[in-house]
Amino acid sequence: MKHYLPLALILSFTFSAASAQDKKIEKKIDSVLKLMTLDEKIGQLNQYTGDRDATGPITNNPNKLKDIKDGKLGSMLNVRGAKETREVQEVAMQSRMKIPLIFGLDVIHGYRVTFPIPLAEAASWDLKAIENSARVAARETAASGVHWTFAPMVDIARDPRWGRVMEGAGEDTYLGSQISTARVKGFQGKGLGNLDAVMACAKHFAAYGAAIAGRDYNPVDMSEHTLWEVYLPPFKAAVDAGAATFMNSFNTLNGIPATGNAYLQRDILKGQWKYTGFVVSDWGSIGEMIAHGYAKDKSQAAELALNAGSDMDMESRSYLPNLAKLVADKKVSVALIDDAVRRILRKKFELGLFNDPYRFSNESRQEKELNSPQNRKDALLMAEKSMVLLKNENQVLPLAKNLKKIAVIGPLGKSEKDMQGFWSIQWQNDNLVSLYQGLKNKVGNQTELLYAKGCEIEGTSTAGFAEAVETAKQADVVIMAVGETLDMSGEAKSKANIHIPGVQEDLIKAIQATGKPVVVLLMAGRPLIFNWTADHVPAIMYTWWLGSEAGNAMTNVLYGDYNPAGKLPMTFPRDEGQIPLYYNYLSTGRPAKNDQDTRYRSAYLDIQNSPKFAFGYGLSYTTFDYSNLVLSKTEMGMNDKISVSFTLKNTGKYDGEEVAQLYLQDKFASVVRPVKELKDFQKVMLKAGESKTITFNIDKEKLSFYNQQLKWTAEPGDFKLMIGTASNNIKLEKDFTLK
Repeated sequence: MKHYLPLALILSFTFSAASAQDKKIEKKIDSVLKLMTLDEKIGQLNQYTGDRDATGPITNNPNKLKDIKDGKLGSMLNVRGAKETREVQEVAMQSRMKIPLIFGLDVIHGYRVTFPIPLAEAASWDLKAIENSARVAARETAASGVHWTFAPMVDIARDPRWGRVMEGAGEDTYLGSQISTARVKGFQGKGLGNLDAVMACAKHFAAYGAAIAGRDYNPVDMSEHTLWEVYLPPFKAAVDAGAATFMNSFNTLNGIPATGNAYLQRDILKGQWKYTGFVVSDWGSIGEMIAHGYAKDKSQAAELALNAGSDMDMESRSYLPNLAKLVADKKVSVALIDDAVRRILRKKFELGLFNDPYRFSNESRQEKELNSPQNRKDALLMAEKSMVLLKNENQVLPLAKNLKKIAVIGPLGKSEKDMQGFWSIQWQNDNLVSLYQGLKNKVGNQTELLYAKGCEIEGTSTAGFAEAVETAKQADVVIMAVGETLDMSGEAKSKANIHIPGVQEDLIKAIQATGKPVVVLLMAGRPLIFNWTADHVPAIMYTWWLGSEAGNAMTNVLYGDYNPAGKLPMTFPRDEGQIPLYYNYLSTGRPAKNDQDTRYRSAYLDIQNSPKFAFGYGLSYTTFDYSNLVLSKTEMGMNDKISVSFTLKNTGKYDGEEVAQLYLQDKFASVVRPVKELKDFQKVMLKAGESKTITFNIDKEKLSFYNQQLKWTAEPGDFKLMIGTASNNIKLEKDFTLK
């Protein structure tokens, strides 16, 4: 990897892009910079945490407020609430330069009202709904005096052992890029400076989702081709959508820590992509370059990070005590410090904080916005859209309206806090709705609800099985709530075993043996393995962690008041030994034709190659038919387009939505291409019996890829077009040629 664009070129990129954007702000930044001492400039690059909502190891600092007053701080995270942010900002206004602080917070899937975890929202394949989810979170966050969220996480993740898959959009680059754009737009609304907008932060730059063995903070080792083809596009989408900030990642990339990686931050982000926002380190990641063996002490870590393009130091305490001496020793240039400060000041001006440092700290606006009925209504709809129906034999679902007795069985049946999921803001009186409460809200006194916990989520005790079985025998139908606790997926929650924890699947077997109709609801932050359940239970719904309105949403889907339409954004494996497993793999010289074709083939002897549930898979209470595929032409030039149309018909008895997915395969190219790649999709609502003509357009961009020289290009040749309801369920296909 080549490092370091010339300094003059770096600064020219910044100036040209910024001057075109807002010359007035640039003049104001120049004026402020001229008045600042070197120590005050370094202070702007320093970020401390508040005393609550900590998301990393806290370094004790009894002089925190004094540092703010002395101008040694540019930002704080984990300070929230209109009153609290105003109080801290008042301290900053006592500094010599009176430069306001930026307040940041991990608002990952909702602030006061909790939405489904990001991976669940990705399962909706509904970009407008995802954007609105971020919009609601932004309104609540901004009303609480917070200016900045450390989201969206746009890491592509192909390994469900990695706990942070719950925080992203799954395994696919195209879907991930679309969701990256939607979330940035949602957080930032009509633009920074509006009182309902917060700064987005695209993270983790870059390739964090490919941590070896799915173990958090682990190294990443990959070809540049894979980096550019798979992992960088969602970040470029965030740049194009106007993301205000980036966060670098904990991992090394091919031996270089991302925090000190000039190729990523200087050459690509600030160079080729001409990015004018600023880069914040992840929590303590600058200092962690010592543990990596890349820096000998915090002074060298500060030197490497600043020179590589990390503008703000989050909680490693490396910049503040060391940068001035590094400048004196000519190891860090004042020009690079000025560039970093300029980027941070620019956002403070754009937020309007220099005009009014307290403009977001309005208690009356906060009281009006937080947990409003409309926000909860939006959270309910998002939760309904996020569920994926995996199985529904004999039409067990939707439930009949006249059931006399329903048994809720399982350790998550009455859980409220687990519905919130990991990376959520903790509140008193959170009004979280459990599955049991959601059913009670729905059926009232018309249906008797029975309950048995059955077992704990972890552990080996089966002492509660007998009670659960007896409870099930009394019911017309059994709803089982099993899966993970909220703290089993997320940061530092990597797992080698991703089967359903504890004896929960044994509980499912015991209840299934009663002969009663069983519906299993799986609640988790990652794809789990549950082969016996998948093979034997008639109805299975993957509900993830759905947030504040979880129980009401699950109940609405169970009763058919909302027809599920979610599709999996990640592949579900049969066994951990298959991981990493993803749909858009490269073919080998000896590809297996099917799961039985194993002799001298790229295949396992002891397990099938295929996943248990494929990327893009998800059922509905209705059925859909694909027919009448028509291409406007079968040959296209480099500047042409092909119009692709087909008929989609709802052939069932329920109104419902279908996600029609367009995949392409470049059959022969100068670089081996995937067997298929998602290149477009449409989510379509159809009434029972209704048909619609669906149209996709194919242009050069959809046929382009990075060649051996990492040039984005399209090559003449033959392509296969595939349209289907999942990556492994193609309904229509046809070939065409690019001339």
